[in-house]
Amino acid sequence: MQPIIALALAAPLALLLAGCGDSREVGNVGVDWTGNDIAIEALADPEVGGVVCHLAYFNRSFIDRVSQGNWFEDPSYSALDCSVTGPITIGDINTRPGGEEIFQQGRSIIWKSLRVTRVYDQSSNSLLYLGHARQIQQGSGKMSLSVIPLAAESVTWTNGAPTP
Repeated sequence: MQPIIALALAAPLALLLAGCGDSREVGNVGVDWTGNDIAIEALADPEVGGVVCHLAYFNRSFIDRVSQGNWFEDPSYSALDCSVTGPITIGDINTRPGGEEIFQQGRSIIWKSLRVTRVYDQSSNSLLYLGHARQIQQGSGKMSLSVIPLAAESVTWTNGAPTP
């Protein structure tokens, strides 16, 4: 009876968590016979036009959830790569060293989320995109980094480029 209750609770939460973030799925690769998949999403940076990031992450299947007993959590592993798709237009971005989160997706009911943070590196004139998990307990060392060098690109800063 308990697995049925857990499944009844998991379905609405999965739908809710799936709606987080500004992205669109562009691929879904099956990795084994149990239905585990790797999802690939294209992420739009709301303040930077002309850049697209692709984020790949693991989705556990129903069979895997039943056999492992951990119903409400997906792994933290992810891969991130960003590329230039046209002239770059940079809007109102946070240029502080801590950067600015541009994407978030829940990977468990409460404790874990997958995030993408944009950081501007003024010394190299580059945008850094960091894909990482955030966990309240024990943190997570699983991360992926992608760099967009701006020096060789056509870049427009709508609010003026940062001054050194």
